[in-house]
Amino acid sequence: MTIKIHQKLVDDSNKNKELYLPSVSIDCTVFGFSEGILKVLLIKIKQAKQWGLPGGYLKKDEDLHTATQRILKERTGAGEIFLNHFNTYGDPYRSQEFFKDYPDDLWNKQRFISIAYYALIDFSTLTPTPGEYTKSAEWVDLNELPELMMDHGQILQDALIHLRRDLNYKPIGLNLLPHKFTMPELQKLYETLLDKKLNRGNFYRKMMRYGILTKLNETRKGGAHKAPDLYTFNQEVYEKTLKEGLQESW
Repeated sequence: MTIKIHQKLVDDSNKNKELYLPSVSIDCTVFGFSEGILKVLLIKIKQAKQWGLPGGYLKKDEDLHTATQRILKERTGAGEIFLNHFNTYGDPYRSQEFFKDYPDDLWNKQRFISIAYYALIDFSTLTPTPGEYTKSAEWVDLNELPELMMDHGQILQDALIHLRRDLNYKPIGLNLLPHKFTMPELQKLYETLLDKKLNRGNFYRKMMRYGILTKLNETRKGGAHKAPDLYTFNQEVYEKTLKEGLQESW
């Protein structure tokens, strides 16, 4: 699928060569969770037909973490969020089709590798905002994905695989759930991420054994049944467990 030449991208080519490393880019798979559905944040570059993951190039004077946070802010409006590096992509022809209608000396058209991160955020806290080169930035259900540019479909699938693996030794949830949540809501998140049902009693005992949750003296009001207890994450214990890992898997 081809795209029309985006003149601003061409006009900025020489200027950007001085500011960025043309051979290194960063791509982010941003996951959000809402009403039992896992979502991913996608952008569409101006005049492009395909969607893609939020991404950009590494400046010559910045570290990877700073660059990733900057790119997410510029492309989507997201502030400081949880990030985890999971892979690097370097197929020599990965961008050839997407940029085939551009001049050969365009800096974006040269071969580049992508350093990939996945990011987790509470869906309700971010209203996606298009950036300078993007016309759209939207949350999309993971089971309703449009056609993605270059190898972004593979990057997304790999991000999901790594996220599921990380559930075996890292606590996940602080960045995907509201500050206060119920145990069924937390279990639903894990079931959605793992794509399988979990035993309610076992899930409760395991979560409480980790020590990462604080039970509040509050309940979720408004349901037809008994109001479930509300919990929040113990930030100090959560951060420690995030570094040291969990000792058992799902």
